[in-house]
Amino acid sequence: MTGEVNIKSTKIAFDCLGCKLNQAETELFARQSAEAGYELVSPTDKADIYVLNTCTVTHIADRKSRHLLRLARRRNPGARLVAIGCYAERSSREIARIDGVDLVLGNKQKPFLFQRLRESGGPSCPSTTRMEYPADGYRTRAFIKVQDGCRNFCTYCIVPLVRGNEKSVPARQVMAEVGQRVASGAKEVVLTGTEIGAYRSDGVNLKGLLERILAETGVTRLRLSSLQPREISPELIALWQDQRLCPHFHLSLQSGSNAVLSRMKRRYTTRDYREAVSLIRGVVPEAAITTDIIVGFPGETGAEFRESFDFCRRMAFARIHVFPYSPRPGTEAARMPGQVDTKIKKQRSGEMLALAKESARSFQQRFLDRTMPVLWEKRDKGVWSGLTANYIKVYTRSDNDLTNRIIPVRMMKIKGDRVLGEE
Repeated sequence: MTGEVNIKSTKIAFDCLGCKLNQAETELFARQSAEAGYELVSPTDKADIYVLNTCTVTHIADRKSRHLLRLARRRNPGARLVAIGCYAERSSREIARIDGVDLVLGNKQKPFLFQRLRESGGPSCPSTTRMEYPADGYRTRAFIKVQDGCRNFCTYCIVPLVRGNEKSVPARQVMAEVGQRVASGAKEVVLTGTEIGAYRSDGVNLKGLLERILAETGVTRLRLSSLQPREISPELIALWQDQRLCPHFHLSLQSGSNAVLSRMKRRYTTRDYREAVSLIRGVVPEAAITTDIIVGFPGETGAEFRESFDFCRRMAFARIHVFPYSPRPGTEAARMPGQVDTKIKKQRSGEMLALAKESARSFQQRFLDRTMPVLWEKRDKGVWSGLTANYIKVYTRSDNDLTNRIIPVRMMKIKGDRVLGEE
């Protein structure tokens, strides 16, 4: 009689900092780990292996990466700690000195994560039972990487140094991934990348890729992570006549001052940006337009900050992500004269954050007393949270299981930074 080998599952947890591209990569690793025989658990659970996909876009991201690794060590002293990603690419020795970290893989090495884990004692063969991954993190909204890298070399940005040049995922691979995620139950697919507007694969550009996904898959919602102003064209925006494309455009601005944009080596002016926004709103009037703003860039005067602030107010953004300038090693801006004092950056951040709150509230108020479809993601203490297609976060109380369901919801009122809905 042949005995059956009992393979003990190794528990693995994935954590993530930074951009949606990092989220997409982390999601892929989590799914691959389940298929390889690991038992996938939450980062707060007891795990044998804790993997952090790090970020290094600011010094705060570096600090958060170190904090999460040390927290994982305190929470679970016996776990192996693995750091991957951008901070690991930029400063592997610094991370390796953190107590408990025994594997550091930069962006070039992280595709070999499971091989390296196997070589150091992880599972070497697939389990006989396919593991499931948590619905709230990996089925409701699927983040799919379609592109990586950047060749723009904006003066403040470390991304080209840690991500390398532009690379696009083959269209056939993207289509297969979208089809797989839709088949597994994902209601929304988010296409991510460093510069997804630069997507090119076998003669297919971003517009062609969107057309193929809409025509050849059963995707319910399709969202883009970000675009550059120069990538907005009438031909591209015309695709949003298909209501499966989410009316949400993240257009990174960085500054509303042309002088600052020039020092940043951004490839547009405020006029270019304004025209892109006007084109979007002319075709998709209810679109949420969100953005990133850097305050305190080297040499930024009070007048330039005020110019940027006023431009952001006129743009009426649905959401503004505010970042005080953070010098990044190896970038041109880190060597520029006129570094802005920390206190001034803090004061300007506060002003811009107040505007961000005001702008978000104004956008939300437009949709009060409207009934809008919401994709519900998770429940916390009896309160469900989810997103409208135009990226409004909605909360409601319900005893029903709303996970991964798109349900029409009446937008009732704004409480703090929350929109409260009612089924």
